[in-house]
Amino acid sequence: MSDLLWLSDRRMAVIEPFFPLAHGVPRVDDRRVLPGIVFVIRNGLRWCDAPSAYGPHKTLYNRFVRWSRLRVFDRIFAALAGQAGEPDGIMIDSTHLKAHRTAASLLKKGMFPAVSGGPRAA
Repeated sequence: MSDLLWLSDRRMAVIEPFFPLAHGVPRVDDRRVLPGIVFVIRNGLRWCDAPSAYGPHKTLYNRFVRWSRLRVFDRIFAALAGQAGEPDGIMIDSTHLKAHRTAASLLKKGMFPAVSGGPRAA
């Protein structure tokens, strides 16, 4: 499967400081699980449809939920966005945005990304 997403050593070194510490039992390889989460979300797949090369789908789901509640992804995205500097422009294509009726409950569960401090669109 050559279409799988894998992170290089350099990219992993940039985001590893944001990972929470493992308590007790060591975690499954982050180098395999994190790209699996990105692959599922990027392709709009169900967790059970994730390629087995990324590990068990239940592990991908559990790690995504746990790290979302701990705001790990928020910190990673904020750090990466801060390294890039100010964008020249931002474009949003609303034809691709979809929301399920249960999406409103994600904020209560702590799974919705934090709102950025940037200027709002008019």
